[in-house]
Amino acid sequence: MTVTLAILCGCALDALLGDPVIPHFPHPVVVMGRAITRLEKFLRRFSTTPKGETAAGAVLAALLPLGTLAVTGLICWGGAAIHPAIGFVFQTLWCWQALAMKDLAKESRGVYAALSSRDLPAARSAVGRIVGRDTENLSEQGVVKAAVETVAENFSDGVFAPLFYMLLGGAPLAMAYKTINTMDSMVGYKNARYLYFGRAAARLDDGANYIPSRLAAQFWICAAGLTGQDMAGAWRIWRRDRRSHASPNAAQCEAACAGALGVRLAGPASYFGEKYDKPTIGDDTRPAEPADILRANKMLYAASGLAAALGLLARFFIVR
Repeated sequence: MTVTLAILCGCALDALLGDPVIPHFPHPVVVMGRAITRLEKFLRRFSTTPKGETAAGAVLAALLPLGTLAVTGLICWGGAAIHPAIGFVFQTLWCWQALAMKDLAKESRGVYAALSSRDLPAARSAVGRIVGRDTENLSEQGVVKAAVETVAENFSDGVFAPLFYMLLGGAPLAMAYKTINTMDSMVGYKNARYLYFGRAAARLDDGANYIPSRLAAQFWICAAGLTGQDMAGAWRIWRRDRRSHASPNAAQCEAACAGALGVRLAGPASYFGEKYDKPTIGDDTRPAEPADILRANKMLYAASGLAAALGLLARFFIVR
């Protein structure tokens, strides 16, 4: 019951305040990033061949999530052994830090504000903070699509997946998932540096997100109906285009969002100056417009609230 209450408090704090900034207390993702960088540097000393890099990357992909699970689990367990309130505080803090709904909505609204002011350079800069692609040459529609895509995709791996794992195993399992996700964002690239070293991390991230991404898409489809968008279109495009991505998971929520809004997302994009011909998602029934960012945010809030409510209700009756 304590863990369920901690999850509820973490969700509420994220919805109200966003990601906490605690003076002299580094964010877990920052700690994870430093650990990944240092361990990568150490492991590369022993890997000079493709086979060696693959093995070293597998060691990284195994050690960090298991280490995160062990450390956070021991802290929560040890704190609770001293006093239940201590364990509750750590569980609540890490559940709060694992979620990113408020900050995702805030950053995307910044893009909308810049577009509303007719300041395209500022909008490109704002969207560049939340996407990985090159943004300096994006048109207004390109900026809108990039913002909408990242809201939909990050609902899955920044909100729903952490919630899914914390409902299963509390804050420690959610933090282990965040480690997997952070590893993928740092080393899971198919470029010269990480083609072999990042392979295990990328596959582990695919596996960790396989079920959550598909469940997240169903919640997004329901959210489309709750917010007055095209629920039938969300279902239809999800069924048709959910595999239109190199990743087995990335297009799940994007497809549902594209169908709900009646716009075409994805397509060719530039990363680090190199153009990639990615497939499109959705039908080009109308041009994307700045208001689509606000519509996507409404679906983000609705899907997050629905998932949290149903998940907590299920945990209450199963775990109590």
